[in-house]
Amino acid sequence: MARIDIITSPMRKTLFTIKICLCLAICLSTAAKVAAQGTKTNDKIHFIEDAWSEALKQAAAQNKYIFVDAYASWCGPCKMLKNTTFKDAKVATFYNKNFVNISIDMEKGVGPKLAAEWQMQAYPTLIIFNPQGKPVLGTVGYIKATDLLKFGQDALAKKM
Repeated sequence: MARIDIITSPMRKTLFTIKICLCLAICLSTAAKVAAQGTKTNDKIHFIEDAWSEALKQAAAQNKYIFVDAYASWCGPCKMLKNTTFKDAKVATFYNKNFVNISIDMEKGVGPKLAAEWQMQAYPTLIIFNPQGKPVLGTVGYIKATDLLKFGQDALAKKM
């Protein structure tokens, strides 16, 4: 029995062209998503969550200071920091480049032990430590983006 080709040569070319276009569309879509994620790396400060020992390891390996956001889940000013100051583009770029950033809930996990060790009195408390875990600079309460930038710059100036 002879084989009958229902799909003609021009039809094959059209199907091939459609497949190529679909592959290109998928590739471009994926590339656009990756590019968009790449541009958003500094849309906020990126924090390690509740892992003080990990922050110490990273700081030692990278020879960076540690920026600690010590907070409580019920704390209004803590939430304001997370929703405003920590999302400022200049602040995020500066802190992500110069510090190992860690956010610690001081009422859970390792938080209560560190709160006692660091003699926490109020939240939010922001502390910058050297790579060995020694405090360099601290502040208590909500601060604006410009003040947080200055806070970080002041801490790095002590590094010299």
